Amino acid sequence: MAGAGSEERLHVLPRYRQEDVGPAFKEVAKKYAGDAGAAARLSAKVKTGGKGVWGEVPMPPNPQVKPEDVQKIVGWVLTLK
Repeated sequence: MAGAGSEERLHVLPRYRQEDVGPAFKEVAKKYAGDAGAAARLSAKVKTGGKGVWGEVPMPPNPQVKPEDVQKIVGWVLTLK
């Protein structure tokens, strides 16, 4: 899950352009603010992957993530301002 300790690991990642890695979590929250069905749709995309909403680079599927963890992560992202 995102969170504890992830900040420490991020500094070792190579630099990528924003369009190569997708939107910031705050951009996702802004795009879906007020959308009652967003949590369910985003949760499904986390599990199955997706392409085309934020550019042509696909988001890989994450079938190994437990549904309750997906809901927590997506819920948290949608609270960001």
